[in-house]
Amino acid sequence: MRHLTYKLLLNKEAEGQYTVTVPALPGCITFGENVDHAIEMAKEAIELYIEELQSRGEEIPDDSSTLEYSLNLTA
Repeated sequence: MRHLTYKLLLNKEAEGQYTVTVPALPGCITFGENVDHAIEMAKEAIELYIEELQSRGEEIPDDSSTLEYSLNLTA
């Protein structure tokens, strides 16, 4: 079994919930009531996304070769 790595982007919404996007999987978006719930929902969404790709015989992308860096600027 292949080990897959995914970056999750969590954005806090005005209502306090978190929207989660998975950049390596276009359209893979979910949300959660808090950070832990959002991560749990993201795991489920990723698993379903991968199942769909497998059923179509498509390649499964991941972020294992992606470098991540946050740059802070003062404006």
